Amino acid sequence: MTRTRWLVLAALVGPILLDGPTSAAAQDALTASPRAYSLELENQWVRVMRLKLGPKESSVAHLHPNVVGVFLTDANIKVTNADGTMQNLVRSAGQVVFQPADGQQAHTEQNMSDQPLEVVVVELKPGAAGSSAPVSLDPVTLDPEHHPVLLDNPRVRVIRTILEPHLKSPMHEHPHYVVVYLTELHTTMTMADGRKVDNPRKPGDVAWRDALKHETENIGPKTAVEIQIELK
Repeated sequence: MTRTRWLVLAALVGPILLDGPTSAAAQDALTASPRAYSLELENQWVRVMRLKLGPKESSVAHLHPNVVGVFLTDANIKVTNADGTMQNLVRSAGQVVFQPADGQQAHTEQNMSDQPLEVVVVELKPGAAGSSAPVSLDPVTLDPEHHPVLLDNPRVRVIRTILEPHLKSPMHEHPHYVVVYLTELHTTMTMADGRKVDNPRKPGDVAWRDALKHETENIGPKTAVEIQIELK
């Protein structure tokens, strides 16, 4: 991986830590900077954190396993790599990126914006077994218009699900997955056994779902958008 490509990836989703001296030694983001990070959920496959960073706040050096980042706000970030190289990057709210563990070096970031930065950071735990069997009722195949694929690699497939008012999806399946809600959402999920689950959500909410088969109907008055990070 070229240095330029790594700087781009690091700036997109690298955790940003508020306190402690910069160090070349890798640190765990949640442990090193609890004021910046809060734990959303954790299981045998993932650890999901919410990163909040104020204007001009900076990080300490850190590393991650393979990680998916979902930007909840626009971002203007200065990245400083362990070798002293720097890069300024701008990203938009709703963008999703994947940062591989391979080739990482410790790095820090600074929020150069005068607005707060918020990112959902989904760490993929090393050595975790496959999450579930492959699905046969793939929403991307059944309804590609409302399920565009944003990322697809050996660890994850990331889908942007777009639910127009009163839209009802076909019955479909997912492997285990993390959901990040980009907008307000109120859906009814009908499970394969006929059970109905009410699902009201706020922008920025995060949820874990075990592998399941279901239909989804948007009963809210506005188009809703969510990010689904399917594990492989």
